Amino acid sequence: MEVILIKDVDNLGAANEIVKVKSGYARNYLLPRQLAVEASPGNRNQLEEKIKQLKKKEDKMLAEINSVIEKLKESPLKIGAKTGTSGKIFGSVTPLQISRAIREQKGYEIDRRKISIVDDVKELGTYKSAIDFGNGHTAEVEFEVVAE
Repeated sequence: MEVILIKDVDNLGAANEIVKVKSGYARNYLLPRQLAVEASPGNRNQLEEKIKQLKKKEDKMLAEINSVIEKLKESPLKIGAKTGTSGKIFGSVTPLQISRAIREQKGYEIDRRKISIVDDVKELGTYKSAIDFGNGHTAEVEFEVVAE
């Protein structure tokens, strides 16, 4: 019996997949728990339409992510830090400071947990950080640490 999975099922498949299972497994487990529906022609058409909608939504989101990445790469962010006489900063630059700088200088709200700093930032200078947008989309953003 062929069924269309509504939700991910361990050892069987992911949501929106058509899988072949034994009829008893489908009738007694998958269908009552609303993990799957029968792969009738009408349900197959609904699945195709749903996949088209998801693809269109993903393409729109990808275009938006690319525009944000381009905007972030235009110029380095400036992050102010208190320094000693030798140019070393007190403390270190954190992802929270980078997130605030992006919000103030570029106008985008990016969660600090999605930002990772490549090197330890202990002195004035230019450094790089990586921002993970999900689905394998990452961007490398330069930021400059300047004295306040």
